[in-house]
Amino acid sequence: MIDKSFDSAGAAVADIHDGASVMIGGFGTAGMPDQLIDALIARGVGDLTIINNNAGNGEQGVAALIREGRVKKIICSFPRQSDSHHFDAAYRAGSIELELVPQGNLAARIQAAGAGLGAIFTPTGYGTLLAEGKETREIGGRNYVLEYPIHADFALIKAQQGDRWGNLIYRKTARNFGPIMAMAARTTIAQVSDIVPLGALDPEVIVTPGIFVQRVVEIGRESA
Repeated sequence: MIDKSFDSAGAAVADIHDGASVMIGGFGTAGMPDQLIDALIARGVGDLTIINNNAGNGEQGVAALIREGRVKKIICSFPRQSDSHHFDAAYRAGSIELELVPQGNLAARIQAAGAGLGAIFTPTGYGTLLAEGKETREIGGRNYVLEYPIHADFALIKAQQGDRWGNLIYRKTARNFGPIMAMAARTTIAQVSDIVPLGALDPEVIVTPGIFVQRVVEIGRESA
C-alpha cells in the first residue's frame, strides 16, 4: 500500500542535511510552509542553499532560517523588502551569498529542471549585469541569454489538501511556486491542511500529481 503521509513535520524533514539545496514555496507569506520550515530549524542543519521567491518577511519562514544563520546562499527574485531586515543584516555582514534571478527566469529555470531540459534561452536580462559572463544568442532577430535549470535536493511546499498518494490541490494564490518546485526537487515534502481519503480529490482539479511528491504531512488549519 502506498502511503506517503507522515505523522509530524519533524519526521518529514528528518533527512534534510547540512549543505542541502532546498526549494521553498510561497510568494511572500502566501503558500509559505511555515511549519516545515520551523521543523527544519529545529533540526539544526546549516549551510543551506535556499531557492525562494524572496529573502524572507519579518520573523517567520525563510526570514527565520536566515536569522538563525542556517542559510549559506539564497537564490531569489526579491531580496529586499520593508521587513527583510534579517537578510539585509546577513548580506551586509557577508555571511550570505545572493544569486539574484528575475522572477520570470526563476520560474522558467525551475520549470526547466522539472521538464528535464538542459538549458533555456530567455530574453530577460540581456544587456544587463545579470547577463555578464553568460552565453548570448540572437534567435529570430531577438537577443537571448542562456540560463541553466535550477534543481534542488528537497522542496518544501504548502497545499490545501492532499491524499496518501501525494496528490495535491492548492488554495488560490497559495499555489504559486509549489507545483513547479515539486517537479524540480529530488524529494518533495508537502504540508497540507487536510489529508483526505483516496478518491476524495476530483482528478480534474488535482494540480500536483502524487508522482512528484514523496511526503505529505497534515498541519491543522488552526496552525497552518
